[in-house]
Amino acid sequence: MLADKYHERIQQIFAKYPDRRSAVMPLLYLAQEEYGWITPEAAEEIAKLCEIDRTQVNSIAGFYTMFRESPKGKYWLHVCTDLPCALRGADKFYQDLLDYLKVEDGGTTDDKLFTVEHVMCLAACDRAPMLQCNFHYHENLDIDKVKALIAQWRAEAASEAKAPAR
Repeated sequence: MLADKYHERIQQIFAKYPDRRSAVMPLLYLAQEEYGWITPEAAEEIAKLCEIDRTQVNSIAGFYTMFRESPKGKYWLHVCTDLPCALRGADKFYQDLLDYLKVEDGGTTDDKLFTVEHVMCLAACDRAPMLQCNFHYHENLDIDKVKALIAQWRAEAASEAKAPAR
């Protein structure tokens, strides 16, 4: 449970806010960091910690696109396909990425490493095609550049898998 594992960190979060309810979003980030998504159990625990109803926690998690409400890949790839980015080739780039990873829109690769989704506006229209991977921007991409990034992320994941547990 979050409260046991991150007691000190949770207390630091609560100290920043005049009301416990205001700490919902930082606690959602903490849960997502721990579990990779907002599990039903984590939502329930956050509700209790913040002294609010679980429905309120779920509505916040559901409203903001940065929270995962279901399991996703280790690398969460968002490609902006809004009109300005589309005019710079984002639609073709997105389709090429889906084809390369052999997934459909919103799908996760068989190895559970990559989830690919299109989004509307990441505020980098002038640097499209671009994607956001786990909230970090990669801009002025083409399929060859993104293939190199994917190879790098696969290598990182393999290295982490081989590392001894602490």
